[in-house]
Amino acid sequence: MQLENLFRMQKALDTHIEEKHQLQDEDLFAKKVLALLVEIGELANETRCFKFWSVKPSSAKEVILEEFVDGVHFILSLGIVCGFYGRELELETSESDMNVTEQFLSVYEKIMFFQKSRDFTDYKRLFESYLQLAALLGFKNAEIEKAYFAKNEVNYQRQMNNY
Repeated sequence: MQLENLFRMQKALDTHIEEKHQLQDEDLFAKKVLALLVEIGELANETRCFKFWSVKPSSAKEVILEEFVDGVHFILSLGIVCGFYGRELELETSESDMNVTEQFLSVYEKIMFFQKSRDFTDYKRLFESYLQLAALLGFKNAEIEKAYFAKNEVNYQRQMNNY
């Protein structure tokens, strides 16, 4: 995955949003953590992996992928807030031995560890866990990047239209 390019694009979007809403001097870390947690909940809801009481199928793969990249946006943004942009980030992607529901819970756990520590190692573990979830959901890096580029453009359009 071209993380350097994704970080660069996210930095530009974050700067645009912060300038438009005059947030340059605000610490947005907690809000971005909460936003990430909400986005991951929305992703889980679209997969319906935990809804043992329902027979309704999961949403279309494209819908799930779009929700997934919303999480990528906030993970990148949190890395930028913590000063990790420009730092070498080698993500190790191993197969998860968990099912999708367990992997979601692992991602939540790693978000909370990172939220408390703001540590680079915990950030890396969070990102890796999220990519393990991607693999369990059937997404390849190229699909994620393409969907990220498309959603980044949508996010700019939303800002132009006072979303």
